[in-house]
Amino acid sequence: MTTVGRARRAERRPALRRRDVVIGLVGLFGIAVLCSLGAWQVERLAWKNALVAQIHERQRWPSVPVEELASGNIEGSQLDYRSVSASGVFHHEDERAFLSTFRGAAGWNIYTPLELADGRFVFVNRGFVPYDRKDPATRAAGQIVGTTDVVGVARPFATEKPGSFVPDNDPRTNVYFWRHLPDLLVGLDLGDSARFIPFVIDAGPGAAPGGYPVGGTTIVEIPNNHLQYAITWFGLAAVLAGMLVAAVFRRPRSSDTSTA
Repeated sequence: MTTVGRARRAERRPALRRRDVVIGLVGLFGIAVLCSLGAWQVERLAWKNALVAQIHERQRWPSVPVEELASGNIEGSQLDYRSVSASGVFHHEDERAFLSTFRGAAGWNIYTPLELADGRFVFVNRGFVPYDRKDPATRAAGQIVGTTDVVGVARPFATEKPGSFVPDNDPRTNVYFWRHLPDLLVGLDLGDSARFIPFVIDAGPGAAPGGYPVGGTTIVEIPNNHLQYAITWFGLAAVLAGMLVAAVFRRPRSSDTSTA
């Protein structure tokens, strides 16, 4: 090797080492980020499994009268999916329609105020009706008159819109998208929110006379894909680590000798 060749190679070595160090640091940082995402998904998996188990456990409990459930210090997620029963008179003239789907068909979930014996009210999600049955006149047989019993699960009202892509409720046209008590009370003559139990009852399985509404439409199976996500993140971290190892051990070595 000539003196000039040796000098040029000596000049390249520090630059190559700096490049290798930078690539290695970036790769290690990427591996750390991917592993942290995988660990976070493992934590989410444990949380989701505990939540699903809690929901199924609540559903096995005996039904609690709505007055008893409302009088306790239970709110929000603590009462979600609790089995509850109620007895009262429906005010069908004040029913609200929530855009929904059921078994692949578009339609509405009908929310109707139920007046309890103590003068308070609770909104009952009576269940699904097809899109062309929004008008109560098309399902008159299902508009139950007199005192009736309801058994279902408690669902809390939302305090804010679930997401930016969820449309605003439109009380003027009786089209609703999310459970918000102030919106449901617009246009009602039944009193202010203080007279309403602070949660909804989703009616259990069973159809009203005439076939509609159809109860039991509550979705209780919560998506749980955190294990797949964790495997994906850890898998990407393993691939990146393999690429770094391959880059270190497979780098071609320059010949130490050359002709002038």
